[in-house]
Order: sequence, then structure tokens, then C-alpha cells
Amino acid sequence: MKNKWAAIKAITYHLPSQKLTNEQLAQEFQEWGIEKIYDKTGIAERRVADINECASDLGVLAAEKLFNTNGCTKDEIDFLIFCTQTPDYFLPTSACLIQDRLGLSTSCGAIDINLGCSGYVYGLALAKGLIETDLSNNILLITADTYTKLIHPEDKSVRTLFGDGAAATLISGDGEIESIGPFVFGTDGRGKEKLIVPAGGFRLPLSSETAVETQDASGNVRSAQNLYMDGPEIFNFSLREVPKAVNQLLEKSKLTIDDVDYFIFHQANKFMLEKLRNKIKIPLDKFCINIETVANTVSTSIPLALSLDYENNLIKKGSKIMLVGFGVGFSWGACMIQVN
Repeated sequence: MKNKWAAIKAITYHLPSQKLTNEQLAQEFQEWGIEKIYDKTGIAERRVADINECASDLGVLAAEKLFNTNGCTKDEIDFLIFCTQTPDYFLPTSACLIQDRLGLSTSCGAIDINLGCSGYVYGLALAKGLIETDLSNNILLITADTYTKLIHPEDKSVRTLFGDGAAATLISGDGEIESIGPFVFGTDGRGKEKLIVPAGGFRLPLSSETAVETQDASGNVRSAQNLYMDGPEIFNFSLREVPKAVNQLLEKSKLTIDDVDYFIFHQANKFMLEKLRNKIKIPLDKFCINIETVANTVSTSIPLALSLDYENNLIKKGSKIMLVGFGVGFSWGACMIQVN
């Protein structure tokens, strides 16, 4: 029996039309100038979903672009994976809503996965497993998040970093070679409180108490219902685990850094990316930093950067690319892909 290889066939993306610029933020946070925000983050503007716009809405628009431009019909999709941490409801799963809205077949499988910045790598792994064990043939992997809805408007520690967006990836089982993989994964749940929205689940339900706002020593305001990030601890975690994951993947792939044509890490912020690049000793011309106009889009950051860099001819056919996602959880994952 001929091997069945999973391959990435297409990626499309959608960004909300509303922008939040450094000029706007500098007017709100008088102690932060436009240049200071950019120097610290490498971000000039970020996209923000409308008040009634959910992650599933962004994901549907990204998927519709894929069907309109890449020759794949909706009837061909036999599995949908939706990666988000900002679902429409506790239940039903948002993937079921998206299946209906897109008009996919009722014989299509559909699941949500709740992962942040490592989510795209995990989604690729699930898609590869489903295809290469002959459980599926055409998988639609959608990543989408609206983190800006979780952020208190007076919390500059995270408001400057995150943006909203979605990407749709078509993975099919007609690859001529093994172009997705191998993978390495990692999890350290001890870091759960370092990047968290404390209230809203069943561990700490919403109440008048969880809505009480407090101000930290840096002047950032938030309640337990808002996103909290311990920046220094996230930075330390990333510098500790990401280089190890890169080395593990190189060893597993029987490659060296010189053998890899391009590296796309989760687009957290420019400062962190530059520190990681220098520590791992990746040449600048082989390393993606593509957040200036989109910011940190969580699970969408890797497919968005992959798509943008391909559009700008920074990625060529046949390129061996390393993808590395890391963040909330703590969770991380890395994989190799080849562009065919």
C-alpha cells in the first residue's frame, strides 16, 4: 500500500478592519511615547475585532477566502479543527457552528482545541495523524482568537502586544513526500498562572467580586475577568524551553541549523524573538519577524507569518521550515515542514 502523506496545500487569513495604533495608545498612556511602544514591542499597530465579532466570525471569513481562491470545494472537507481560546460558548463547540455556517458536509468531523500560541503546531500534528492513519483526507485547520476582548483598556502591559486575527489552512493527504514533521512537544502546567484569565470558568465563576478592578505597581488596571500576563516569567520560560525544543527537533530531523532554510517562531514580540534568535544563533536572513502591523495574534501568528512571508517571496518552493509555538499553559511545540 502506498504511503499517504499529509501536506499543506493552502493558507489564507483574515484580519479585522479596525486598527489600534501606537499613536492612539500614546494618547491614552501619556508616559509611553510612540517610539517607546515600538522599541519595546516591534509593533506599530494591531487589529481589533468589533464588539459583536467573535473568533468564529474571523475564522469563517478566513476559510471562505480559502475556498474562493484555492480550488478546494466545501464538500471535499471531511474534518474541521478549530483552535481558539475565545470560543463563542462553553458549549456547543465552536467548530460545530463553523461547520454549519460554512456549509460543510454533515459527514465532516469537527472539534475545538483550546490552545494558545502553540496551537498551530498541535493542529498540524492532529491533522497529520488523522490523514496518515487514513481517518481523513482533507482537513480544514482554522486558528482564530480575539484576545483583545479579554484585555482591560487600562492595562498597557498586554494591550500593546495583542491583536486579533484568523487563518485557515488546508491539509490534504496527497503529498508526494513526508512534508509535515517530525514534531516535538512540551508542557509545564506549573506556569498556568503566568498567563491567565482567572475568572469565568467553573473554578472561579463570574461574580461581583471577580469584577473588582485593581491597579498594580506599574499602573496597569485589571480585574480577575481580564487577561493577566507575567511578562518576565513568560520571557524566562521562552528562553529556557524554546532553544531546547529547537535542538531536540534538529536532532530528531537529523538536521543542523544550516540545513533549515527558514525559521518561523510564534510572533510574541520583537524583543523576545531577537533574544531567541541570538541565543540559538540563527542567521537574521533565515528568521521571521513579522509583527509590525498585526501584533501577537496567538494561535494565528505562525500561519499568518508563513502566509505573509510566502506572499513577499521570502519563502521558496522546496524550503525546509521550522515552526515553533510557545506560550500560555505553559505549552510548546515545534515541527518541520517542507514547502511543495
